[in-house]
Amino acid sequence: MPNKESSRKRVRQNERRNVRNRAARSEMRSAVKEVGASISAKKSADDLKKVVSAAQSKLGKASKRKLIKKNKAARLQSRLMKAANKASKTAQ
Repeated sequence: MPNKESSRKRVRQNERRNVRNRAARSEMRSAVKEVGASISAKKSADDLKKVVSAAQSKLGKASKRKLIKKNKAARLQSRLMKAANKASKTAQ
C-alpha cells in the first residue's frame, strides 16, 4: 500500500477506471459476438444492419477511449461489414 496521499489517490482512481474499462471492453466484445450470432442465425437484413451498427458504435467508442488501438477497431469494423454484406447477399 502506498504511503503518500497522492499515491493512495492514484490507486483509487486506477481501481475505478479499471472497473469502467473492463465493463466497456466486455460490452464491445459482446456486441461483436452478437453480430456473429446474428449472421449464423440468418437474421433479416434490417436486423443485421442494426446489430452491426451497434457493434461499430461500441468499437469506435472503445477506440476513442483507448481501450483498443485505432487500427484494431478499424480492422474489426471492416471484418464485421464484410461478413454482414456476405450474409445479406446469400440471404437474397
